[in-house]
Amino acid sequence: MVATGWTALVMAGQRPGIDILAMENRQVLKALIPVAGRSMLSRVIEALDTCPRIAQIIVVAQDTDALLSGDTTSLLDNPKIHFATSTDGIAGSIAAIAGSADAPWPVLVTTADHALLTPAMIDEFLDACEGAARGGDLAIAFGERRIVEAGYPRTTRTWLKFRDGHFSGANLFALRNDRVMPALALWSGVEQQRKKGLAIISQFGPVLLLRALTRTITFRSALAKAGETLGLKAELVVMSQAEAVIDVDKPADLVLAEEILRQRNHSQRVCP
Repeated sequence: MVATGWTALVMAGQRPGIDILAMENRQVLKALIPVAGRSMLSRVIEALDTCPRIAQIIVVAQDTDALLSGDTTSLLDNPKIHFATSTDGIAGSIAAIAGSADAPWPVLVTTADHALLTPAMIDEFLDACEGAARGGDLAIAFGERRIVEAGYPRTTRTWLKFRDGHFSGANLFALRNDRVMPALALWSGVEQQRKKGLAIISQFGPVLLLRALTRTITFRSALAKAGETLGLKAELVVMSQAEAVIDVDKPADLVLAEEILRQRNHSQRVCP
């Protein structure tokens, strides 16, 4: 493949064992859970496909054929969309394909459960990656707690707490070049502890861990220092939209996502 823009990887695989949320919604695969009448995967693909800077989209999963069901069968008709078989874990799967002939740099990574993803969110993140964070090898999107809870005070997120605020991941990652490979290797080793921020921070040494524990360092500085440890430049992108951090991991997330989508649809109908 020859890309003239960003390669988007959509991680749509299953974690080991039965996915309870998928089972409760009469699906085998989490990516196919319907949210306001459409599968999560189809919603994510549509958001990416709408963005001119996305040159191609690669859906990564253990069984890509099983993903082609219902409203996702039409994905085969889109020449911009391709499929790749995942390997062991999310980070390992990304490392196996990112930067290859099939998925050339730069690479944007997101997940199939990011059902509220919009073209505006993607553009905001890529604008930052091509602007203020242009010199970075790796950029990661987060939402800030004050912004998120101002819009959705009852949502429950995992927050990383630093001197300048509390932050939750937005499932958007920009990988610019092969200098990100050490970060992917570290991620692979701590993937099962992805919800335990301090366990991940501890991988970068006791000084950074102590500063995080005592909240004497900003998140941007902590991320930069973690990147330096790995030999790369890591940039933080704080998203302006609260919905950017709301993925669908549990029943309450699904209920909230459907409420938000219904409101969006209502707003679109009433606008001239």
